[in-house]
Amino acid sequence: MQKLAKWIEAGNAVLGIEFGSTRIKAVLIGEDHAPIASGDFTWDNRLENGVWTYHLDEVWTGVQAAYANLSADVLEKYGVKLTKLAGLGISGMMHGYLPFDADGNQLAEFRTWRNTITAQAAEELTALLGFSIPQRWSIAHLYQAILNGEAHVKDIARLTTLAGYVHYKLTGKHVMGVGEASGMFPIDSAVNDYDQAKVDAFDANIADRGFGWKLRDILPEVLPAGGDAGELTEAGAKLLDPTGTLQPGAVMAPPEGDAGTGMAATNAVAVRTGNVSAGTSVFAMVVLEKPLSKVYPEIDMVTTPSGKPVAMVHCNNCTSDINAWAGMLKGFAEAAGLKVSMGDIYTAIFTSAMQGEKDCGGVVNVPYLSGEHTTGLSEGRPMTLRTPEAQLTFANFSRSLVLGAVTSLKMGMGILRAEQVKIDSLLGHGGYFKTPGTAQKLLAAALNAPVSVMETAGEGGPWGMALLAAYRVYGAAGQTLESYLAEKVFAGANCVTMQPDEADVQGADMYAARFEQALEAEKAAVKAIR
Repeated sequence: MQKLAKWIEAGNAVLGIEFGSTRIKAVLIGEDHAPIASGDFTWDNRLENGVWTYHLDEVWTGVQAAYANLSADVLEKYGVKLTKLAGLGISGMMHGYLPFDADGNQLAEFRTWRNTITAQAAEELTALLGFSIPQRWSIAHLYQAILNGEAHVKDIARLTTLAGYVHYKLTGKHVMGVGEASGMFPIDSAVNDYDQAKVDAFDANIADRGFGWKLRDILPEVLPAGGDAGELTEAGAKLLDPTGTLQPGAVMAPPEGDAGTGMAATNAVAVRTGNVSAGTSVFAMVVLEKPLSKVYPEIDMVTTPSGKPVAMVHCNNCTSDINAWAGMLKGFAEAAGLKVSMGDIYTAIFTSAMQGEKDCGGVVNVPYLSGEHTTGLSEGRPMTLRTPEAQLTFANFSRSLVLGAVTSLKMGMGILRAEQVKIDSLLGHGGYFKTPGTAQKLLAAALNAPVSVMETAGEGGPWGMALLAAYRVYGAAGQTLESYLAEKVFAGANCVTMQPDEADVQGADMYAARFEQALEAEKAAVKAIR
């Protein structure tokens, strides 16, 4: 503890901050890269005028609270004040749309990854560019705004994501890590920059619109992991810490999205490695040996933080419906005069899921709070369905929640299996994996592949962002991100691997078949229930 206190006092510690869907979390790491302090703030998206969004004033209220909690944690544990950082990195929920004019005024509401309002743009851009453009990508939002004739488009001087916005306010630099940039516009991994032929095609396509900008004028500069993304300015330090205790000067890592930080947090940045990040949304990312045989609308092509090509299956919905049911069950317990914590509720759900019938006894949960492009839904209506002969027990219900959270992912991953994509290791991280050995076992069954989880699985993105910041500060000249993580961070990591159980696999397949049938009811509900 004294050694860590001196490390912190000397200004050697590195901080990662991630703006997740439900929490803003700050994680401080020490010399051995392990978390040594943390702080967080709970927030949530809002549906306003049909758009999933967050207000930018909440960004600063939230991050200041998270940083204050982190500082208090440092003082309580080590008896010292956090006054200086060696490195700092900002991560945020992936992609989306944040346009600003030349004076820094926000031109439209922050349109998050959760929106499914850009179907026309995504389809037309996929055809134009010969590249799968998902609805949540920044370029899809931009082009949809153009198709909609939105007046603000002509005034755009800077287009960014949540991570890029916060980084810009802290440093004054309009830059982006290549992993997050690959969700703004397609990347050419040979040069770690936007694909120029596709940039030219986009510019030519909108040339007759008469805008005073071209695409490169408004997109951020692309940087690989370890690139020079500036330093924390005096104004930036006061934005994080209004008390003035934090000094400027921390070396800043290129801002990344939660996809990139998830790869870093699971050491899944080398070829034939993969990871599954499961929280509010769920996505699997596999670093490819070779390109896929064709364009798949269900598969996003992005990159690692160092620019390697990655196939990504992303689903908008994962644990939000589990959270909603957990809240209801806590209300039931309190009404019955029982005192239980939310942690107790989650543990009961995940452990009981392991006692349920392999196919959930005929109970099916479709956890769609929002639309799900993977299965063709533009909106969501969370629902639990069962046939009259289904066995509605708490264990079966719990298993339907836990398995239903990743069944859409199972469907998307089937494409990579058909493409014979090789995966040497698949690591899970995020809140879904917090109860040891439960969700991990069911995910292995759903994907019919071994799934590993490290001790740091619950830390996820903010820790991954801290690792990217440490690489920026402490990485040796010429050392790759892959070697830094393998040698400096994960060399002695404790990892638990679960192989798929054949009976669980068969049960997951039967459940997925019913889930797919239930989607017809889901589509009808979206149409009928407003």
